[in-house]
Amino acid sequence: MASITIDSLGKSYGTYGVLHGVDLEIRDGEFIVLVGPSGCGKSTLLRMIAGLEDVTSGEIRIDGSRVNELHPKDRDIAMVFQSYALYPHMSVARNMSYSMRLRKASKEKIEAAVAGAASKLGLEPYLERRPKALSGGQRQRVAMGRAIVRQPRAFLFDEPLSNLDARLREQMRAEIKKMHGDLKATSIYVTHDQIEAMTLADRIVAMHGGVVQQVGSPLELYDRPANLFVAGFIGSPGMNFFEGTRDPDGVRLADGTLLKMQLPAVASDESGITMGIRPEHVELSADGLAATVELVEPTGFGIILHLSLNGLPFKVFTSDRAFLAPGPDVSVRMPSKHLHFFDAQGDRIPT
Repeated sequence: MASITIDSLGKSYGTYGVLHGVDLEIRDGEFIVLVGPSGCGKSTLLRMIAGLEDVTSGEIRIDGSRVNELHPKDRDIAMVFQSYALYPHMSVARNMSYSMRLRKASKEKIEAAVAGAASKLGLEPYLERRPKALSGGQRQRVAMGRAIVRQPRAFLFDEPLSNLDARLREQMRAEIKKMHGDLKATSIYVTHDQIEAMTLADRIVAMHGGVVQQVGSPLELYDRPANLFVAGFIGSPGMNFFEGTRDPDGVRLADGTLLKMQLPAVASDESGITMGIRPEHVELSADGLAATVELVEPTGFGIILHLSLNGLPFKVFTSDRAFLAPGPDVSVRMPSKHLHFFDAQGDRIPT
């Protein structure tokens, strides 16, 4: 397998910039997930690593060797796309072995490689079928099997589960994670789904506007988001935000409500501050702030309450089914240990 280094990488189409000075170190055998909204540049970055997009500025190195000018076939990387890209006239076995047959590998090596990949992915009963006789999940496993058979230095996944239904996505996430555990392969995975990012990644690279916002383990991004974008993007339901100003006794919200608390010190004199708390960390109690229930969303595992605090919307996640038929008001507390603070520029204030 391989380490991959991204150094000051930039990409533009004419005067339109897509990536802006991306720096990233991917360790040998690591599973990295690039996550962000549509248009953030994550797929472009993946395609540049694969050699499918030219580099405008900066450098890509695989195991220390510059690959900017290398053709995709010379980078020894396998890519799994959102579309399965299988040959419809070939059987599963022939689809999986196509790259080995192009390299004129021996029949014995091909059979052994296909059998090994099929065993890992549960494809043995389908080796003689053609793609049209397979389900969407089975076709995606064939696409992954084709990549495994190549034995590349790195695997690149470009939103491979987007075309699957919710149950199949859950199943395929588990299979991809198990495959990585078996192969210990360097892997880069692109998705806009933060649940996929949280469950699959060794480290997440959160991107927005062509810029890397934060790199860290899933729980690092969840527990200590670097800025408002990461805080709002990671976590489901999303984090609640309250804009206000610093007050000697706490945070004064836009409507004048004072939330009494000890605020972290900041170096600047700026008074603007944003306070955040995740819905699952808001407590429902008898002695808190009065809030009005506007909407109830049962999810099975829990209940999402859409509340209004003096006209300010926020959400609470609870497992208490008593709130399936709530009264007009509830009381909430926001424990200080679960609060996040961001300055006027949207950056995290250390606590």
